[in-house]
Amino acid sequence: MDELTRNFGTNLREVRLSRMLTQNALARLTELSVSYVSMLERGQRSPPLGTVARVAQALQVRPIRLLQELRAPEARSRPAVRTARSA
Repeated sequence: MDELTRNFGTNLREVRLSRMLTQNALARLTELSVSYVSMLERGQRSPPLGTVARVAQALQVRPIRLLQELRAPEARSRPAVRTARSA
């Protein structure tokens, strides 16, 4: 699987869960099959641009949000902490 496909799948799952939607609910909103949504999230299918746009619209995000590079896991889960430098 290529990086863009993997990023799309990971971002799709993250946004879907943040919207408290099941794969089934997203499938209904996008008129895609549940199995296809699942394959997208696992990076097993590379969606055409029309599908990216349809999924983004259903999730109320810009398509670029689903295609952006992944942040490091610790950057997603922990807030930034400032530390004082020693002189």
